[in-house]
Amino acid sequence: MNYLIKTGALALILGCASVANAADKNVTVTLNPQESAPVINKEIYGQFAEHLGTCIYGGIWVGEDSPIPNTNGYRNDVLQAMRDIKVPVLRWPGGCFADEYHWVDGIGPKENRPRMVNNNWGGTVEDNSFGTHEFFNLCELIGAEPYLSGNVGSGSVEELAKWVEYITAEEGPMAKIRKENGREKPWHLKYLGVGNESWGCGGNFTPEFYADAYRRYQTYCRNFNGNRLFKIASGASDYDYNWTEVLMDKAGNLMDGISLHYYTTPGWVGSKGSATKFTDDDYYWTLGKCL
Repeated sequence: MNYLIKTGALALILGCASVANAADKNVTVTLNPQESAPVINKEIYGQFAEHLGTCIYGGIWVGEDSPIPNTNGYRNDVLQAMRDIKVPVLRWPGGCFADEYHWVDGIGPKENRPRMVNNNWGGTVEDNSFGTHEFFNLCELIGAEPYLSGNVGSGSVEELAKWVEYITAEEGPMAKIRKENGREKPWHLKYLGVGNESWGCGGNFTPEFYADAYRRYQTYCRNFNGNRLFKIASGASDYDYNWTEVLMDKAGNLMDGISLHYYTTPGWVGSKGSATKFTDDDYYWTLGKCL
């Protein structure tokens, strides 16, 4: 906001100067439409699909037997909307949900998948009918790059390593299970988040402990069959520069990216309060953090 105000003021000053100069001499304006404009990375417009409210169940996924018009269980209207806005990259399964999600519960025949309690968002019971196959097939349907958020908070190194193998390996024990579950060819996976918000809902790690955990977990997330993982570490919250400094010092050479989190509402996720009932102080706090 401050930048826009300053820019507008500068434009006004320059405009006045141009008018003043025009009285004394001719003014020439040169346009160069042939010159290329700055390139904006398309991933900045990415989306995330977390098991939150009706984002997944009832929103994206209704199941093949739903009376709502669908394609293989995905709502037709939502599919079309996601294609229309050309979602470039889609992150799943969280958010906070990711560090309580165990991927083996979401593969195989849907009637055999165990139910789970979504402790992060309302304590709802989910049937795991939307899992790995459903997510990666969705990305293919809408032309989005998948971004997998791995479970570091409550999962194991072996669990995450086998998930990557299940998704991307051409042959081997995990690929065999994938093929038995109906997917012959591996999927493409570029973005891999090694934990999420690890300073909070992702495990309440200290920066030193998370840096060591990141180093360990990423070691066993391997590249199969030419699939090159872009490994992303869980970055700091808001102004926690110590987290960033410790993490970059201890593990910076082992990461391709870092996921930063910044919340403009009072507090952070889980304590930010009502979307419609807020005080003047809450409003000014939000504007202040935006600036």
